[in-house]
Amino acid sequence: MPSLFKQIQAGVLWDFHGGIHPPTRKQLSNQKPIAVMPLPDRLYIPLRQHIGVAGQLLVRAGERVLKGQQLTSADNSMVVPVHAPTSGTVVQIAPHTGAHPSALPELTLILAPDGLDQWREREPLNFASCDKAQLLTRIQNSGIAGMGGAGFPTHLKSGVSQPIDYLIINAVECEPYITADDLLMQEAATTIVKGIDILCHLLNPKAVLIGIEDDKAIACAAMMAACSQRENYYVRAVPVKYPSGGEKQLIQLLTNKEVPNGRRPLDIGIVMHNVGTAFAIAKAVLDDHPLISRVVTVTGNTLNQPQNVIALLGTPVSSLLQLCGFQPEPMQRVIMGGPMMGFTLSDLNVPVVKTTNCILAPTAEELPAATDEMDCIRCSACADACPASLLPQQLLWYSKAKDSDKLKEYNLADCIECGACAYVCPSEIPLVQYYRVAKADIREQQREAVKAEQAKARFEARNARLEHEKQERLARNQQLAATRQQQQLASGANNTVAEALARIKAKQAQAAVADNSDTSSAQLHAEREQKKQQAREYQQQKALAETAAPEVEKTTPETQAEPADARKAAIAAAIARAKNKQQQTSATDNSTAELDPRKAAIAAAIARAKAKQQNSVTAERTVTQEAPVSPSTEVSSQNTEPDPRKAAIAAAIARAKARKQADDDTL
Repeated sequence: MPSLFKQIQAGVLWDFHGGIHPPTRKQLSNQKPIAVMPLPDRLYIPLRQHIGVAGQLLVRAGERVLKGQQLTSADNSMVVPVHAPTSGTVVQIAPHTGAHPSALPELTLILAPDGLDQWREREPLNFASCDKAQLLTRIQNSGIAGMGGAGFPTHLKSGVSQPIDYLIINAVECEPYITADDLLMQEAATTIVKGIDILCHLLNPKAVLIGIEDDKAIACAAMMAACSQRENYYVRAVPVKYPSGGEKQLIQLLTNKEVPNGRRPLDIGIVMHNVGTAFAIAKAVLDDHPLISRVVTVTGNTLNQPQNVIALLGTPVSSLLQLCGFQPEPMQRVIMGGPMMGFTLSDLNVPVVKTTNCILAPTAEELPAATDEMDCIRCSACADACPASLLPQQLLWYSKAKDSDKLKEYNLADCIECGACAYVCPSEIPLVQYYRVAKADIREQQREAVKAEQAKARFEARNARLEHEKQERLARNQQLAATRQQQQLASGANNTVAEALARIKAKQAQAAVADNSDTSSAQLHAEREQKKQQAREYQQQKALAETAAPEVEKTTPETQAEPADARKAAIAAAIARAKNKQQQTSATDNSTAELDPRKAAIAAAIARAKAKQQNSVTAERTVTQEAPVSPSTEVSSQNTEPDPRKAAIAAAIARAKARKQADDDTL
C-alpha cells in the first residue's frame, strides 16, 4: 500500500463524519469583480480585532495620522496592532458597539478621513534574504491575524520551531452566500502564492495543500496556474459539503489525519492558514502594506447590487449596504457573517473588522426567522449531521442544566459552532446558541478558578514567607544564645570570682546596715537615760535651793533685808524661767530626737558641755560679786572656810543662769 504522502501526491481525498448540503446561493455575488469602497465620513476602528489583548494607544484625540500608521503598539506576543486605514484626524477614542454577538461596546478610535489618502513611509522586504525573526516581526507589526476564523495572531502560528509536514491553505469557503475568497483567488492568485512562499520560508513544510471547493472552477484554475512553477504545491478540489472548510474537517479531507481531542493541528505536524491571510502576508512583507482593508461579500435579496467590496477596516456596515443599494423591509435583519455561523447586528454602525467576511441582508422569505422552540423528539438528526462526531442532544440537556462537568465529559469544546445540528433540527431548537452560552459559562468558571488558584498561591506564598522569616529569627536567636554560652564558658573563672566578691559585698552591706541600726538604738537609749539623770539632778538642786533660802533670810542682817528680798525674787524668777526653758528644751529635744536622733544627741552633748563651762565661770563671778569683803575680812576669809549656805545659793543661781544660757544657745 502506498504511503500517506504518495496518496496525497496522487490526489486522494478522504471524508469526514456528518455534514449537510444547504443551498449555496453564491451566484448573487460571484458574477461581478471586486468593487472599491469609497471613503466614508467616519471610520470606527476597534483597538482589539483578534484573539488576544489590545495594544497600548500611540495616538490621542485631535492628532493627525497617515495611512498605514500604527495606532497601537505590539508590546507582547498576543497583541496585534491596528493601523490607520487612511490619513485623517483622530476625532475621539471612546467605547462603540463592537462586531460581536453580544453587541457590547469596545474601545474604539474614531477617525475622520481627510480625503488625501496620504501614506506613511514604507520599507518593502526581500523575504529570501531576511531571517525568520525579521519576517515574523514584520507580520506582527503589520497587524495580521487569521482572516477566516477567530482571528488568531498569524506570527504565532507561523513562528513554530517544531517540524511541519503539511502547510494547508484553506480556500474552501463552504458557507452559503460567501464568495470573498473566491473572488480574491480569481483576481490575486499570484500574490496569494507569494504569501505561501513566505510561509514556506518560515515553516519549511514537506508539502503545501490548497483546498478549494469544486464549484469554484475559475478560482481553482487560477491557483493551479500560479502554483505551476512550485514544487510540492498541490491544489485540491474538494466536494461541496458543509462544513468542509472547518479546520479539523479539511485536515481530515486532505490528509486523512484526525486532530486528537483537546489538541491542535500543530501537534500532528500541520499548520493551516486562510487564503486571505496568505494574501495579507504578501502585501505586508513585499509592499509594507499593513492589514487596513479586506474583501467583504455584501449580499442578500434586499440589495440591488450584491457584490464583493474592498472595504477599509472601520467602515460602518451602513455604508456598505448603502453602496450596494439596500432596500430594507419591515423587521429587517442584517447578519455579519454567513447564515450558518453569523450573528444578527443590533446596530448598523458596527464597523468592519479583520474577521468580517460577509454582510448578509436577506428577505423574510429568503431566510425565515426562527420559530418557537419545541421539545426534542430524539430523532438523532443532529448527531448524524455533526461533523465533530458529538452528541448534540446530550450537550443540549447538560447546557440547560449548566452541568459543566458533563459538558466537558461530552467534549463541548470540540464543537465548532457550525450550526449543522440546528439546521437539521425539526423542533427548531437553536442548539448553537445554547452551546455558546454554555461555553461562555465554562470560560467564566475557568477564569474564576484561575483567580482562586492564584489567590491560593499568593496566600500559600505569604504563609511560606512568614514561616521562613520565623525560622530565620529562631535560627538567629539560637545562634546568639550559643555565642553567649561560649563566651560565658570562656570567661567562667572570672565570672565565678566576680560573683563571690559580689556576694561578700552584699553581706557586708547588710551587716553595716544592721550595725548602724543597733548603734542608733543604743545612742537613743543612752541619751534618754542621760536626760532622765539630768532631770533628777535638777530636781535635787531645786529642792536644796528652796531649803536654803529661808535660812539665808533668817541669818541676814536687817540692814540687808531689802536686798535679800530682791535677791529672793530674782532667784524665784530665774527658777521659773529655768523651768519654762527646761520644758521648751525638753519639747524641742523630743521633736528633734524624733526627727533626727543623731543630730539631737549631738546637740544635747554640745549644750551640756557649754552648760558645764558656763556653770563654772558663772559660779566664780557670782561669789566674787555677791560677797565683797574688806581687806581684813579678805585675809580672814582666806584663813577660814566659806559659808556652805551661800555657796549652795550661788551655785544654784549659777546653774540657773547656765541653763538659761544653754537654752538660748540651743535655740
